[in-house]
Amino acid sequence: VWGGYPAGESFLKALAGGKGPRAVWTALPGPDWTAAIARAVAVTLRGGRGALVIVADGRDVARVDAALRAELGEGLHVALTAEAGPAERYRRWLAVLRGTARAVVGTRAAMFAPVADLGLVVLWDDGDDVHAEPHAPYPHPRDVLALRAHRTGAAALVGGFTRTTDATQLVESGWAHTLAADRARVRTAMPRVRYVGEDAQLARDAAARTARLPNVAFEAARRALEDGPVLVQVPRRGYVPGIACGRCRTPARCVACEGPLSLPSSHAAPYCRWCGRIAGDWHCPECGFFQLRAVVVGAKRTAEELGRAFPGVPVRTSGRDAVLERTGPERALVVSTPGAEPPAEGGYRAALLLDGWVLLGRPDLRAGEETLRRWMNAAALVRPQGPVVVAAEGSLPAVQALVRWDPVTYAERELAERREVGFPPAARMASLTAPPAAIRELLADARLPDGAEVLGPVPVPPAPGPQAAADAPERERALVRVPRAAGQALARALKEAQGVRSARKAAETVRVQIDPLELI
Repeated sequence: VWGGYPAGESFLKALAGGKGPRAVWTALPGPDWTAAIARAVAVTLRGGRGALVIVADGRDVARVDAALRAELGEGLHVALTAEAGPAERYRRWLAVLRGTARAVVGTRAAMFAPVADLGLVVLWDDGDDVHAEPHAPYPHPRDVLALRAHRTGAAALVGGFTRTTDATQLVESGWAHTLAADRARVRTAMPRVRYVGEDAQLARDAAARTARLPNVAFEAARRALEDGPVLVQVPRRGYVPGIACGRCRTPARCVACEGPLSLPSSHAAPYCRWCGRIAGDWHCPECGFFQLRAVVVGAKRTAEELGRAFPGVPVRTSGRDAVLERTGPERALVVSTPGAEPPAEGGYRAALLLDGWVLLGRPDLRAGEETLRRWMNAAALVRPQGPVVVAAEGSLPAVQALVRWDPVTYAERELAERREVGFPPAARMASLTAPPAAIRELLADARLPDGAEVLGPVPVPPAPGPQAAADAPERERALVRVPRAAGQALARALKEAQGVRSARKAAETVRVQIDPLELI
């Protein structure tokens, strides 16, 4: 499995010799990543050391668990997930603590598993936002595993089909080296990616217009369906999650809480996504018009449209409400939201990545990086040289990286741009969220390191839901930026300031987070 990577065998040889190599692994597309991880774990265990593997969700745990069972047999490893239940999970935890189980695979909570004589830590798809712990002190598996590897001398492997700027920072700092296949091997394993503008090349076929498919995507799907399943990735779940006035295009909002309105089905009345209020008598506050139009189309509506465009072809959906584990080799259209794509037996014959503007247009520092990650994770499920059509502007860097299947260059360029403007991971940044007075008090108490720069504070948008009413307490966010080398000093200063406020029994709490995923 590791033969496709020039440095793969040397990495395994170092593991077998008890050394601690550290690598950022850009995996080849396809299902072999689980076997590669299992092979690395097996080599580590044969050398007398333990291994810890962290993946994003329970489906990935099941895949790696099966690969480890095939490689190691029974009894040498355990899977730690919430689905196991508290009693069984505790029994497995004790097996790890006692050294009976020498390898662990699990989701983010397993990053603290007490593996005896730790020799290898593996993190798969470190850019997935489910790795981010929502509770203080907000540990991320990438940071925890890197620290454990550093303190124990264990090997570290951070892998994925794409590469994050954080992983690129590890490479450029010299902490890890690159582990990737050569371009010739990548070209034989990658799908053939084509891009098409959102409004260009719309199909002249009436069925294709019904499904909102450009001609290139429609023809690719029609040809691929002759041989097997086709994956269709849609960024938004639901039926029509975003609607607007049919005349003036003013976004439709709830009269009670100003939340966005959406349509749950073709025959249902619009309702508020925040408070749940039905808005059957909605009228536009700007022009008085009463008819609505779709602004963003969800996975259910897309599945409905594809069913009409491809009569006789089964249409299956996979999303938060019901995630498909896998699909067979028979012809079918599989409509999925990002992250819920089920693997297909033998690989998908084609993939359509629709509504790219929804992902790329998010007001988020990591929008391009996250979009590329979602696209490549979906496209990696397509068989080698299978067609992939992405509906997005071809001049965008993320689209070009997908077409070339070159996430490394994209991540390096993105990191260089962040270094120029002083954003993570090139710099350390702390987010302070609280009422304005509490932020001022904390900053006044904090002895910030030299060179610290305070940005803001600025108002925080209300959280989705009924609590976002006009009488909700005002909250602001300030950012404190320091050079990367001063990150520990910043964390220490903010911790001490929080302690001062706690001793003072301050009424308002301040949410402090270092390098949060969402800065803007």
